[in-house]
Amino acid sequence: MFAIIQSGGKQYRVQEGDVLHVESLQGEAGDKLELKPILIGGGHTLLGDEAAKFTVSAEVVEHGRGKKIYIRKYKSGIQYRRRTGHRQQYTAIRITSIA
Repeated sequence: MFAIIQSGGKQYRVQEGDVLHVESLQGEAGDKLELKPILIGGGHTLLGDEAAKFTVSAEVVEHGRGKKIYIRKYKSGIQYRRRTGHRQQYTAIRITSIA
């Protein structure tokens, strides 16, 4: 059985035992989360109100920062060059059950 959940404006396909990185969430490592699924799949697919009866339980594993990306700006002819960086914060969660 799998579920489609939404977190941080993105949708993820999850199964029991999966560990995934989502945009930063509140809570300490070990805290429990309850997520509402958009879709439940497997032998029989459920959408909307039928899927809302289910809950996806997750546990916060850790908080961290992703790989650094560099942004470069350049305009020719006027000696304009800029380089900045960014590291996105994330929360790693483990899916414990879909019930």
